[in-house]
Amino acid sequence: MRENTIGMPSLPGQRRKPSDMIEQSRIISLFYLFKPLIPRRMQIHLRRRIVAKKRRTSSRTWPIDVAAATPVNNWSGWPDQKKFAVILTHDVDTPRGHTRCLQLADLEKNLGFRSAFYFVPRRYDVSLGLREYLLSGGFEIGVHGLYHDGLLYKSREIFRERALHINRYLKEWQAVGFRSPSMHHNLDWLHDLEVEYDASTFDTDPFEPQPDGVRTIFPFWVNGETTRGGYVELPYTLAQDFTLFILMQNRNIDIWKHKLDWIADQGGMALILTHPDYMNFDGSAPGFEEYPSRLYEDLLLYIKDRYRNEYWHALPKEVARFWTACVVDKR
Repeated sequence: MRENTIGMPSLPGQRRKPSDMIEQSRIISLFYLFKPLIPRRMQIHLRRRIVAKKRRTSSRTWPIDVAAATPVNNWSGWPDQKKFAVILTHDVDTPRGHTRCLQLADLEKNLGFRSAFYFVPRRYDVSLGLREYLLSGGFEIGVHGLYHDGLLYKSREIFRERALHINRYLKEWQAVGFRSPSMHHNLDWLHDLEVEYDASTFDTDPFEPQPDGVRTIFPFWVNGETTRGGYVELPYTLAQDFTLFILMQNRNIDIWKHKLDWIADQGGMALILTHPDYMNFDGSAPGFEEYPSRLYEDLLLYIKDRYRNEYWHALPKEVARFWTACVVDKR
């Protein structure tokens, strides 16, 4: 059994070397410095080649890292003795994604699901009407960075300054959850945010810019210092849609199903991260950076039909509050 606390990103209970963090920050900064100079199609082609190479060398830890199945201390199971948990989340990266949120929410609602949408407050106008529609329908809203420009973690000073604005949006939107753009993370710095949970990590994903997986398919608690409270960390545990369908160009959901079945067997948390930006809802031939929304719908139907009455379907904030009350407070 592993401890359900962590101080820094990476493996629960471990700390990354400061030198490693500085080097990682430099690499990320260089990437975003030159990114605007590279045409989008070329970026995707380059990333496809990199992903193909990494996939060959990561077969032992992706899509499944067996070490991630170790439960935490004080773990007695999910509410109502459910076998595993299912959490749906969406990052809305662009204005295009913003225009498709209603279609995605209606797709989920028609199948009996609800989810969390994370918006970038200063990259596009986040519609008040959309926020009200989602909240009134039982969905959740969270904050997804500030600009989505890759600079949030460039320095401690930048993060502190932006955290002030992020906290204002959290309060204005009545949101309690945050996810960093591009899954960048520094779990110590995130204490600056007034949140109940963060969702900027993953169990295993060698294809991310900051590929240090936390190697658990369960939530965990991130300790605060004397002047800062802790929060729950919710790693995503199913591969991102962008990775599967845009970079790997898969045309089925076999990887999703395989990982979901494994998580269910382990009694873990199936937390899914998708993007309305890349979903094609009109049935036409998908564009260069699109995939048919029916693939996501197929996943929901698979969950609903194969695991009927066996899973706890919850919003991220509900999982965080359950974890705080039933696991953390019983330490």
